[in-house]
Amino acid sequence: MASAEDDIFRDHQRSNWLRLRTLLLLRWIAIAGQIAAVLVTVSVLHLDLATGPIAVTIGASIIANLLSTVLFPGNRRLTGEAALVILVFDVLQLGLLLFLTGGLNNPFAILLLGPVTIAATLLPLRQAAALAVLGVAVVLVLWRWYLPLVTEDGTPLVLPPLFLFGFWLALSIGLVFLSLYTRQVTTETHAMREALVATQLALAREQKLTDLGGVVAAAAHELGTPLATIKLVSAELTAELDGHPDQQEDARLIGQQADRCRDILRSMGRAGKEDRLVRRAPLEQVVREAAEPHVGRGIAVEIGCTAEVESGPDQQPIVWRRPEVVHGLRNLIQNAVDFASASVDVEVSWSATALTVRIEDDGPGFPQGVLARIGDPFVRRRRGEEPRRRPGYEGMGLGLFIAKTLLERTGARLTFANAGGGGGAVALVEWSRAALEAGQGEAAVGGLGPNRRLEEIGPDGEPAA
Repeated sequence: MASAEDDIFRDHQRSNWLRLRTLLLLRWIAIAGQIAAVLVTVSVLHLDLATGPIAVTIGASIIANLLSTVLFPGNRRLTGEAALVILVFDVLQLGLLLFLTGGLNNPFAILLLGPVTIAATLLPLRQAAALAVLGVAVVLVLWRWYLPLVTEDGTPLVLPPLFLFGFWLALSIGLVFLSLYTRQVTTETHAMREALVATQLALAREQKLTDLGGVVAAAAHELGTPLATIKLVSAELTAELDGHPDQQEDARLIGQQADRCRDILRSMGRAGKEDRLVRRAPLEQVVREAAEPHVGRGIAVEIGCTAEVESGPDQQPIVWRRPEVVHGLRNLIQNAVDFASASVDVEVSWSATALTVRIEDDGPGFPQGVLARIGDPFVRRRRGEEPRRRPGYEGMGLGLFIAKTLLERTGARLTFANAGGGGGAVALVEWSRAALEAGQGEAAVGGLGPNRRLEEIGPDGEPAA
């Protein structure tokens, strides 16, 4: 499952987001600009240009655009290799045009930044780096070799060597820096968006499971009465059909099947009502539900409670059983179990104003570099030399990000640290009581609350219209 999700978010797929039509449109705009610049240079500035080679160079770009339009559909999504070919052509075409029009003495040399920036945004790292290297090489060639711009009286327009060197250095640094900067920003943006998508998927799954429990509880509640009636009537028919063994056997069969349906619905109703119960449940119960999938994985998960105020056992906070809370705590406990050596301690505590869940493992702890990045998506490992406990497991590095995002949505404040004395990692989750605690009036009704009628519940678990 993790491998399939990893494929969804893999970096090399991003080039497929770019349509051929987009690059062709940009190239048409560039061609129009090149033609306009040549016409103004010749007719207004009266500079002597090699118009023949220039026309061939611009014409090659026009022919390439026309062929691409005819041979391929405009809405085609480009692979990384196809996009690289197009951008390499654009860099070489623009480099040749600049060679014919003064090299770096031509201020339009700055346009070389365009294709390189597009590559840094969309292409895989190796292909983007290759195009950046090509751009720097073209700039180096244009610094040393070019056809100078010449006025009508034969005077060449050439920058002083120091200025020309400065322009070459600035343009080369600009190509490298802009590529790195654009790629870093784009990568972080994509990573955050993909991680948020994964968070929404996890939350939606948890919500659907909660809604399903409510539907099951309502079905069990509503079908109980008619099944009891069927059972009663079948018993009466069995007594009245004494002396008719075939019909009496049918009546007994009806009663037996009614009993079977009752047992099935009783089991379903228990599961449904337990799910309904934790909609308003003690804080410890919510934490135990979150930890349940990781209790039997070979690591001892100990859960304890501490009241930080003078209060009786009946006054443990009753909180809303929210999918965000359950799934967020579950991810934190999973992370602790993955790296623990033998045990994970989960301490639930409360005071007059706050609710706290503290999760501590006895593993190697967080290195300082990871502590500074917790909450960022796609942080996969605590220590490079420390494998996860589950053989063959390699997550996507989204567990802590999802947990932090979901829990902060409920008003929680998260703190990550290492235990003193060389202990393991500690995750501390704190809420104000007002943010998570169920209202006293509603909590007093009882954990289950009334079940809605089945016809009042839509297919998505929400009230029917």
